[in-house]
Amino acid sequence: MLTVALCTLRTRWVTFTGSFVALALGVALLAVTGRALAASLDASERAPERFAAAPVVVRGQDTLRVPTPSGDRTAEQARVRPVPAPVVARLERLGTVVEDRSFPVRVRGGRGPGAPVGHPWSTAAFAPYRIDAGRAPRAADEVVVTGGWAAPGERVRTDRGTLRVVGTVPGLGFEDAVFFTDARAAELAPRSVQLAVDAEASAVREAVREAVRDGVPDGAGVRMLTGAERRYADADPHRDEEALTALNALFGTAGGVSAFVSVFVVSSTFAFAVAQRRREFGLLRTAGATPGQLRRTVLAEAAVVGVLASGTGCVLGAYGAPPLTHWVVGEGLAPAWFTLGDHTWPYHLAFWTGLLVALCGAAAASWRAGRTGPVEALREAAADAGATTRGRWLSGLALLLTALVTLVLALADDPGDLLHRKTYVTRPMLLITAAALLAPVVVRPLTRLLTRLPARLPGATGLLVRENAATGVRRTAALAAPVLVTVALTGSLLGAVATLDGAKAAETRARTTAAYVAAAPSDAGFDPATLDRLRAVPGARISPSAAGEVYVLEDGVALVRSQARAVADPGALAATARLPVAKGRVADLDDRSIIVNEEWREHTVGRSVRVWLGDGTERVLRIAAVLETGTGDNGVYVTAANAAGAPVDRVDVALADGADPDAVAAGLRAAVAPSGGRVSSGHAWADAASPGSEGATRAGLLLVLGIALLYTGISVVNTVLMAAPARIREQAVLRLAGATDGQVLRVVAAESLTVVAVGTLLGLAVAGLDLAGMWAALALLSVPAPPVLPWAAAGTVAGVCAVLAATASVVPAALALRRRGGRPGG
Repeated sequence: MLTVALCTLRTRWVTFTGSFVALALGVALLAVTGRALAASLDASERAPERFAAAPVVVRGQDTLRVPTPSGDRTAEQARVRPVPAPVVARLERLGTVVEDRSFPVRVRGGRGPGAPVGHPWSTAAFAPYRIDAGRAPRAADEVVVTGGWAAPGERVRTDRGTLRVVGTVPGLGFEDAVFFTDARAAELAPRSVQLAVDAEASAVREAVREAVRDGVPDGAGVRMLTGAERRYADADPHRDEEALTALNALFGTAGGVSAFVSVFVVSSTFAFAVAQRRREFGLLRTAGATPGQLRRTVLAEAAVVGVLASGTGCVLGAYGAPPLTHWVVGEGLAPAWFTLGDHTWPYHLAFWTGLLVALCGAAAASWRAGRTGPVEALREAAADAGATTRGRWLSGLALLLTALVTLVLALADDPGDLLHRKTYVTRPMLLITAAALLAPVVVRPLTRLLTRLPARLPGATGLLVRENAATGVRRTAALAAPVLVTVALTGSLLGAVATLDGAKAAETRARTTAAYVAAAPSDAGFDPATLDRLRAVPGARISPSAAGEVYVLEDGVALVRSQARAVADPGALAATARLPVAKGRVADLDDRSIIVNEEWREHTVGRSVRVWLGDGTERVLRIAAVLETGTGDNGVYVTAANAAGAPVDRVDVALADGADPDAVAAGLRAAVAPSGGRVSSGHAWADAASPGSEGATRAGLLLVLGIALLYTGISVVNTVLMAAPARIREQAVLRLAGATDGQVLRVVAAESLTVVAVGTLLGLAVAGLDLAGMWAALALLSVPAPPVLPWAAAGTVAGVCAVLAATASVVPAALALRRRGGRPGG
């Protein structure tokens, strides 16, 4: 059988080219993703940046620990507590102690870097920064800057006043810093949560232990950082971990889609190849070949193609990994330091996976090749009937039923799960596979429906297109299937993201009833003086609020973190926001209560819940109201007394009766101008604040869809080229019947476009059904947002498929007509 398989591959190489290319690309992508995943798993921890030269960094309590019967549960606190004064006093006896402070500095006039950060000059030595021009700051208005965007002697206008640059230091790549004197930095940022200590680590550790033994409040939560752990004193120390997690998700999704579409293309190719070779198999059966021998022949062909394609894919992966790595770093999908390692196991995994995909893709085709008798095989060779077998019927219906049942169960149990990325990326694959298996059932009626009007027009083109496409069910289904896959993936993935973004935007707009919103320029928030100026604006009723976090222990084992808004005046909140209240009243919120949403385990109005604030402070609060779940952005509301000192970052403004909107807006802008804040209308703020899809998410989806489109192009071209030799005779007969070359080519092109239209409609139907599930989930979550089908993207994909199909069918037909001169024989 191996000899027969090799001979078949040599004489029918066009038939297997598509499978070879698809497998090779799939294996290459698996090798690349495997190497990237291996490198991310073995990635070394990021080295300390701001405190790389500091002997020891002492940090206040930054971890919440809650004891439970099954052990302590921990979570990173949203707000770090300051180092207790008695601990600082003990540390000062050991050596120099430098308090660290970080605060944003906004440069006006379009000069300078995008987001400079202010620090005390004493901390510069721990990075270390070294002055390359000028001197250190000595006065309150003197600064040293990094990056060389300002020279010594220049004056720059900032939200911290007009500053005189007296020195510069070379930038180290991780921040744009502005260094003030220690005294001025303490005025601008009175709160310090970490210290750099110039002393031996053992002495520092013993001093902290003594403080704990002496019962110093919060002493047990003080954290000592040395060595690589000093990176936790940097800003956003977990950014690389988050980037690597997103990278793993991206490449995992890309690898999964690649494997899915590879199996699809290979199985479709082998199924169509077997259907075309019925006469050949019939002759072999007549000559005495057993069904098992035919099955082994097809599997042997798949094995040979799999081995060659997998080996080629591994080579392509070795060359393709570096450019892809450079792309993900450039797009911000991976840390700047990310590089590939020298792991070899991804190549083994990719090779054997490719071979397994080839064998699995050919398994169903091999069974079909050997299951008929000699006479039946010869009879089937004359007609393309019975394209849908019982097994295909059962498999397609089973997958369709599974997709629908799991959708109903998800809607009944946890509709919010349908809004998660891992769900809306994987769920469409069930529907796509079911639709592809059942495609031959609907191809004939759908083709006749699409060609009903053209078939009635003068001339025979429309009639021939209808009959050719409707009669050649296997050929039509094989060509429509890859178009179905890509259009369905495009519609489902991009549609899910657009639908979810639209739902979140609708929620934000519905919650905002404020006439104006004043937003702070940075995380530092508005200072008390700015808030006093805002309160003094005539005709304005303000509602200041701060972003915070609340932790709750659910079921005694899970420590859950929820986003919270801390409001100064619950009455003003009711005037500037329309919260989606399910139970209770917003006006009942006070310092001893909390507003939760329906996702909380305990969400009964009047019940008490034990919570921990952003700085780890424990509270027992009564539930005043319960919000609907929505898309997950309906968080928790508390009063400013339970905000753990979070700064006010937003002020919603309602107009008093008879107030002039323009005068109020002008007063608000004048009030926030000294702090660098901005004022916008409520509608404009809601549109700007609406959470959209992240750049990394969109880039990842485009990568996945690009892979799917590439596979589709391969499959479409390969299917058309496979069918071309068998159609030469019918095209020659048309030529002898009086059709011109142009008319024959128009029939060929129109038939290809019709089949692409069939695949597009099936793909849109699958995407529509998938998005209907998301729409139902949003409706159950009380978010009336319509599903969004990305017509432009789906149309682009369909157009590319149409161009490929028409080109791949017309070119061979034109060459055949020219070579044969219209003769039907040959």
